Amino acid sequence: MKIYLYSTLGCHLCEQAKVILWPLLLKYQFRLAEIDISTSDEMIENYGTRIPVLSVGDDFAELNWPFTPEQVDRYFAELAGD
Repeated sequence: MKIYLYSTLGCHLCEQAKVILWPLLLKYQFRLAEIDISTSDEMIENYGTRIPVLSVGDDFAELNWPFTPEQVDRYFAELAGD
């Protein structure tokens, strides 16, 4: 499954989020796709004050920063159907 991380260059919070994400991405065998919000005015308006944000791109709820490893684990487990 592909997980989207809405972020932008130079975002120190996004770097912190990736430290949390990597072990859990491996655990669930998910792939990470980063989306740079600076490429779209609409994305800047939608995500500018919330990044980093996790999404699967469907109607599934997004996970906004700040999030803990436990919250990401629960989010991924729900996605995986565990």
